[in-house]
Amino acid sequence: MSEAPGRVVIVGASLAGLSAAKALRTEGFSGSLVLAGDEPHLPYDRPPLSKQALRGLTSADTTLPQPADLDLEFRLGVPATGLDRAERTVILADGSRLAFDRCLVATGARARPWPNSAEAALDGVFTLRTRDDAERIAARLRDRPGRVVLVGGGFISFEVASVCREMDIPVTVLVRDSLPLAGAVGAPLGSFVAEVARGAGVDLRLDAAIARMQGDARGRLAGLVLEDGDRIETACLVVAIGAERNTAWLDGAGLATDRNGLRCDRFCRALGADGTPADGIFAAGDVAHWPNPHDGGALVAVEHWGNAVAQARTAARNMLAGDAAALVPHDHLPDFWSQQFGLTIKLVGLAAGSDAFAVVRGSMEERRFLAVFGKAGRTVASASVDSARWLPAYRAAILEGAPFPPLPGGVDAPARVAMQSLEEPTR
Repeated sequence: MSEAPGRVVIVGASLAGLSAAKALRTEGFSGSLVLAGDEPHLPYDRPPLSKQALRGLTSADTTLPQPADLDLEFRLGVPATGLDRAERTVILADGSRLAFDRCLVATGARARPWPNSAEAALDGVFTLRTRDDAERIAARLRDRPGRVVLVGGGFISFEVASVCREMDIPVTVLVRDSLPLAGAVGAPLGSFVAEVARGAGVDLRLDAAIARMQGDARGRLAGLVLEDGDRIETACLVVAIGAERNTAWLDGAGLATDRNGLRCDRFCRALGADGTPADGIFAAGDVAHWPNPHDGGALVAVEHWGNAVAQARTAARNMLAGDAAALVPHDHLPDFWSQQFGLTIKLVGLAAGSDAFAVVRGSMEERRFLAVFGKAGRTVASASVDSARWLPAYRAAILEGAPFPPLPGGVDAPARVAMQSLEEPTR
């Protein structure tokens, strides 16, 4: 890989894809630069889609800014269908082929569809991942449906539920587990979110699942029946049951792909099925499955804004590296934020696998606190609710591998830090 590239093809008109293009130009790359995407839109920002865009406070057109001199060729609205490593070409659905010296895979993920395709096709059943998804749901909310139902216990469900309550629209959230978010942020924080949602008027149903949906004669959603026999009348249901990595187009390319994404090493180099780096091919963003240096090299796939930008920059730099000695590792500490029910929730680090939890600033009762997550006696993540000013200090503690819990004392610390064991470690 010592020869300087003359042409770089980025597959995925995403935040990661555009960030990589910017970084390549910043690093001095002056060759041909192509960005291909399956959607017809220029790269756009996703976080506002489940918040301000649904509420109508901003347009769903959240196109990301780009420098006027980026000199980037777009191939939009045409999905990639294959990658020929021997010929070093990306194959598009219209039959065209994009030759490359370096290729960045930044195809992200898509919303996991409802498993019953006939029910998923009913008018009124939505998923939320893209700009077009947000526009469709926002239009339905403007029609003020009698009730909106969210299926899934993740952050997207609760952000959409929050928007509905702001618009005074009745909303039900169905969660298959006994607590929302417990798998991602632990039972204490999951219980807190559940309490906040119920306090805002959300009909939160735990241990609940849909037995079947009911449509009318015109193919419109009319209601649904739960496994416990209850029926909910609704013409608007949002399926928020997770995401699937967009790797199907790489089938047959001999790369290491599975449901977790495209496996890559710490230098963002995509790995072949034999576990060795695939020459000239890199990965960044939601689709990448990479070793996290802050958790002993455990493999992670992170759907966070900050990681997409940081990983794209690292991949861009390494695409231009002359030899292996010039490669730089990707060591970003993941973080994300969510706004719901008037609260801002931020998390830094990876709570997955944590086995202990403690509130170290403020209190849950005041709905203003900072909590830390521990794993094997080490601090691995921190979450704040309307109390982010301490997060930088805890970010440093996580990076240092400080004992759990770190940084005792402080003017707003509780008199006694109560540490809780997580009976079911986060995942």
